[in-house]
Amino acid sequence: MDYKIKEGNYEKQGVQQLGKWTVFTFEGEKEDRCSVVLINKDKEVVNQIVVPEEYCMGSLRSIAVENLKTEELLYVYEVNGKRIVDPYARRIVGREVWNDEAHTKNDVFGAFVTTDFAWGDDHAPEIDRSQMFMYKLHVRGFTMDAAKSTSNGTFSALSARIPYLESLGVTTVELMPVYEFEERIFPEDKVLPDYIQWEAEAEDMIAPPETEKILSKLNFWGYTKGNYFAVKSSYAKNVSKASQEYKALIRKLHQHGMECVMEFFFPEETDQNLILAALRFWVMEYHVDGFHLLGENLPMTAIAQDKWLSRTKIFYTDFGEAGDESRNYRNLFVYKDEYQYPARKMLNHFGYDLHEFIDQQRKQGSVLGFVNYISDNNGFTLADLFMYNERHNEGNGENNCDGNAWNFSNNYGVEGPTAKRYINRLRKKQWRNAILMILMAQGVPLLWSGDEFGNSQAGNNNAYCQDNAIGWINWKTERAHREQKQFVEAVAQFRREHPILSNPMPFQFCDYKSLGCPDLSFHGESAWMVRPQGGGLSLGMLYCGAYSDDELRQEDVYVAYNFSSSETTLALPKVGKHREWYLTIDSSDEKMPYLTKPNVWKDGMITLPPQTIRVLAGKEMPHHKKKEEEKKKQGRER
Repeated sequence: MDYKIKEGNYEKQGVQQLGKWTVFTFEGEKEDRCSVVLINKDKEVVNQIVVPEEYCMGSLRSIAVENLKTEELLYVYEVNGKRIVDPYARRIVGREVWNDEAHTKNDVFGAFVTTDFAWGDDHAPEIDRSQMFMYKLHVRGFTMDAAKSTSNGTFSALSARIPYLESLGVTTVELMPVYEFEERIFPEDKVLPDYIQWEAEAEDMIAPPETEKILSKLNFWGYTKGNYFAVKSSYAKNVSKASQEYKALIRKLHQHGMECVMEFFFPEETDQNLILAALRFWVMEYHVDGFHLLGENLPMTAIAQDKWLSRTKIFYTDFGEAGDESRNYRNLFVYKDEYQYPARKMLNHFGYDLHEFIDQQRKQGSVLGFVNYISDNNGFTLADLFMYNERHNEGNGENNCDGNAWNFSNNYGVEGPTAKRYINRLRKKQWRNAILMILMAQGVPLLWSGDEFGNSQAGNNNAYCQDNAIGWINWKTERAHREQKQFVEAVAQFRREHPILSNPMPFQFCDYKSLGCPDLSFHGESAWMVRPQGGGLSLGMLYCGAYSDDELRQEDVYVAYNFSSSETTLALPKVGKHREWYLTIDSSDEKMPYLTKPNVWKDGMITLPPQTIRVLAGKEMPHHKKKEEEKKKQGRER
């Protein structure tokens, strides 16, 4: 079939529908042989439209085709005889079935899409960083619940879990890659680990048996070059409506007051114009609230200064000049393991440095935000951090050589699960300590999915290929350990009720408001003495609530840390007028670590059992409050 053609529009790469004209714009030098290949739904070539040499501007080719029946067709480009899937395609056909063994790379095509989603009055929550509580998850891994089989591994299943996330106090949901990526690992794309390559070379390039196993694995996480404008159809209950299903998920998150952050991995060779265009696209088309960017040499200054993205949260390891304190880029967040390892070292006594821990615990920037986590997808889960000394990645097929060897973990006497009650009690206490450390720190707290109830990956600290029980959340664990989830809920609520714990501005460590107390101070066995106790493993931190901008919630908070294996006593400084210290959280209390009725702490000293964190709140005494109310009443009567 012959089509009427004309020169297209070079302003926007990809496919555009302009009235009766379908415009294709893609990379192709003037001397290249370029064409648009049209394919039917049976994946048979029905036409190949040559793009004339004169339809070239710079390194772009653009052609408009009249009256194209896009609903019946797929497409790819061909440049100098090589088939190229449109990197700007908004829908990809060929990967609808997750881990389809019959699938090949030659089966992948671009598809035409139409926008038919009613957003209604949807709007971004735009949550201030001082109010954020992040939760990172893998859509498929989070929703492969054996008890719910109708929509496992899909956006719909995640949507059904939104009330669960809301109950935790989560404000911001981070999704590992949900754009189209190739989950099948093909031999030609797999770079073998050095130790495998050496073995192969030593055997005259005859690869050892484990090589085949490596090549047959899945790219479960999605950290590879992707089709950055298309939502992953295999994550949809209805693959033909993946776009609508994902939009419905984001709309529902917004309705529940939560944000959606997408994780993107860009290889170093990725075109920087494409990166910017992709980010803008997901904001405009899908109402996405933020991006966690992975990759090297990304155009961070351009991203930070982009007007389309100015109200979109951007997370990255290092912003360089883009994070200049003189600029007002409050949408930028440093996201790396700066907090993770000092916290782990303190918990498990590995080359700990209390001063390093303190620096991270109070870290906050006037411009940049900081994300704090102790575990994420890349490493041990929070439960495994206290259950395993060594990584157990044998199932990955790489001789247990992949993943970090430096986990700063501790099994406390037994590698893996145990029936010994005293070990299990200690492990759970350490888990509670970790939760408290995350939620008591300045900056933005983040939980890896399942950590709120002690989900385990059986010691695997690199589950990049584990589309199975290792990489999935075990919801039976949640049902069996709901008290752990309830602890997270309670501590998150305590953080919300005490805004001084998430003060939006850095602490000055002085009494700049003349309140008789610095905004943040440190205490040891004597009040106001900053010298760490217990060999550098114990410390009290006093947050003066009067420095909070919320005039209705200005309670003081005292956090007492004892990471040592012995009992420690710390000084408890006097609280403000008409107030008393109330013990509110005690990680050593197995039955009720979060006290629904806080206990008044009368003593000027606080004794901490081994490896314990206690949190006290400076509350107004009821009788004082009653007296003040009576005085006000008498004043009104007069």
